[in-house]
Amino acid sequence: MAVKLMKMKLLVTGGAGFIGSEFVRQGVSQGYRIAVVDKLTYAGDLERLKQIKGKYKFYNSDICHKTGIEAIFKKEKPEIVVNFAAETHVDRSIQDAAAFIETNIKGTQILLDISKKWKINKFIHISTDEIYGEIRKGKFSENYPFQPNSPYSASKAAADLLIKSYIRTYKLPAIIIRPCNNYGPWQYPEKLIPVIIYKAFKNKKVPVYAKGLNRREWLYVSDCAKAIFLILKKGKIGGIYNIGSGIEKKNIDVAREILKILGRPKSLIQFVKDRPGHDFRYALDSSKINKLGWLPETDFKQGISRTVNWFRQNQAWLESKVGYLRDYWKRVYK
Repeated sequence: MAVKLMKMKLLVTGGAGFIGSEFVRQGVSQGYRIAVVDKLTYAGDLERLKQIKGKYKFYNSDICHKTGIEAIFKKEKPEIVVNFAAETHVDRSIQDAAAFIETNIKGTQILLDISKKWKINKFIHISTDEIYGEIRKGKFSENYPFQPNSPYSASKAAADLLIKSYIRTYKLPAIIIRPCNNYGPWQYPEKLIPVIIYKAFKNKKVPVYAKGLNRREWLYVSDCAKAIFLILKKGKIGGIYNIGSGIEKKNIDVAREILKILGRPKSLIQFVKDRPGHDFRYALDSSKINKLGWLPETDFKQGISRTVNWFRQNQAWLESKVGYLRDYWKRVYK
């Protein structure tokens, strides 16, 4: 069975994004035939795939454009679709939810319809732990009720419900995956960790919401991609799988750890006005995927050290993104 899977054709949407590109890099190294579809918005970048240039096919297309996506399916005839394509940043969704509704809901619906028409073997959808809302104590299991608290998480929850309806109504062979917060090399500097790293590089104030007590579960991106491949191979059709590391950190402690690695003073931390509707804590029960044989390989100290060092060695890439973000930062961290 493993040999057969290695020969399968994967269509990876959002494959030039942060997590998607890590999945594509790993897939190529494992011998999968991969076609990447990416709109190349501000957060997409083919630089992330430069080490495997020529080893995958690429289509610059929007998953909301049904005709274009169907033409790709017709040409590539994928056996498995892995959908990473999404608008993902909570702060941006608070400022303007339109793109999140369009891509995360309508785009998913178009992919589902075309996948149904072309009778794909599996549809793997990458969701998020944020659809559950916040939890003060305990952990979210896969059957925990939805309580999304931002336009972003609401759009992802809607996509999950849509997929569940296609599983039930059309017998679509889909699997839903809900990872916790990812971090690592190549992450776009609008998310917490690369923002802190960049600001610390420049000896500028490091913005932290409220008092920095919000807690997140942190998963190194390569571990997440490995978990997705395991689910692709062994996951139950119609199933839902959380991917969590079990490593919880307060935002303030993440900032302090990065400053410590870089030898910068804690006085750089600047508390800013809290995000509207800010979830206090996420934590996933990942026992379901643990039973499939997956455990994270990277602890936080290892992972954050690797991440900081990667950004230190790739400051030109980081700087190339920051020009676009300066006005955005002024609006978000005012």
